[in-house]
Amino acid sequence: MKFTPVYDKNYYPMIVKLNEFREAVKKEESKTLKICVERNKGYNFIYTLDIFAAESKKEENYGVVERIIKTILWVAGGYKIIICGDKYIYERIKSAYSKTGERAFDEKFMSGVYERPFEVELVEEKDFPEAKSCSLKVGGHLDGCRIGFDAGGSDRKVSAVIDGEVVYSEEVVWHPKLNSDWHYQYDGIMESMKTAASKMPRVDAIGVSSAGVYVDNKIMVASLFLKVPEEDFEKHVKTMYMDIAKEIGAPIEVANDGDVTALAGAIDLKDTAVLGIAMGTSEAVGYINREGCLEGWLNELAFAPVDYNRDAMVDEWSGDYGCGVKYFSQDSVIKLAESAGFKFEEGLSPAEKLKVIQKLMAEGDEMAKNIYACIGIYLGYTIAYYSEFYDIKHGLLLGRVTSGKGGDIILEKANEVLQAEFPEYAKIKLQMPDESNKRVGQSIAAASLPEIK
Repeated sequence: MKFTPVYDKNYYPMIVKLNEFREAVKKEESKTLKICVERNKGYNFIYTLDIFAAESKKEENYGVVERIIKTILWVAGGYKIIICGDKYIYERIKSAYSKTGERAFDEKFMSGVYERPFEVELVEEKDFPEAKSCSLKVGGHLDGCRIGFDAGGSDRKVSAVIDGEVVYSEEVVWHPKLNSDWHYQYDGIMESMKTAASKMPRVDAIGVSSAGVYVDNKIMVASLFLKVPEEDFEKHVKTMYMDIAKEIGAPIEVANDGDVTALAGAIDLKDTAVLGIAMGTSEAVGYINREGCLEGWLNELAFAPVDYNRDAMVDEWSGDYGCGVKYFSQDSVIKLAESAGFKFEEGLSPAEKLKVIQKLMAEGDEMAKNIYACIGIYLGYTIAYYSEFYDIKHGLLLGRVTSGKGGDIILEKANEVLQAEFPEYAKIKLQMPDESNKRVGQSIAAASLPEIK
């Protein structure tokens, strides 16, 4: 490992651990493990890994495989894990992904998204499933009068778009994660939409980019409604975007904000195989494949492990260590600043703490530069790890963490890591849109989501 983050000396990139594991397995007797994660309509993600055959190495096998399975779950999504080739791993995974196991959060989350019980199965080679993938054409429609809305955790952005030209854009600071009354979110979204509508002669379609998981425009899981009671979520939140569209009187298309990031990149770059990473309140990721389509994956990489260090910072929501949210969001900036010995004023919100470091960065502060260099190192190693699961030509970086000079340092350091450590991925083009696109590009791309019939 040629690069160590100065404020995170114990960082142990998943890709480094995986490559070390593969090299060690080659030197001993091995066997093949097959993993299949299945989701709705029988679509699945299949991964094969050679592991140690020796009984004495079963814990080492499990340590790596458990992290791989966790990653696949949050890349592709699924309610069923199918294992072929190792009974011990099956038993441990089945125990972990139970209602009382260490991955109870993941088990409950996936059960909720797919609205069916979570399963772990052991099968023989002859019963292992065939690959079944999904490819969905989305976005790129810019005809007519459209509203594009981007619901972030710290601000909401809206654009009025007429035949592909943005005639109005605005950003409004809000605090949806702190509010338990669903009216707060409803009223805020409606206010933004009506403002955009007032700038056009009519509204033909509404496109929404929003953090969370969406099925048929329904909100299945979303951190924006973190404090809303479950009963209100079911009654008022699940169909909120559809209800607002009905009131405005226009068709709507809702997509995960990460997917809209990737779509924005694909439109801008006029190319495909784009992995979009928005570093803001959390880590939002989306992917447009080689065919220019969505895979129907969750892409919720905030919960996917990127650091194998068991003493890494724990995510408060999932209760797991080393997950992307603590490496590619404002949490990462705050974590690294505190690790460097920086003391924030009492009572500052995470967004305000980020602004403090961004101000220091603008002033050329050395600690601030090092913080962004650390995130760049994280990103370089993580892009190589994500390449285990995604076919990437372009890595597009967005979000408030990448604003200003700090974003340039992240980009430069990540490219340096890829060039030096992973020549096989050195052709991946990591880039950022310009500042104005970076801030409102999401809402503009969101406007292109619906097709006007």
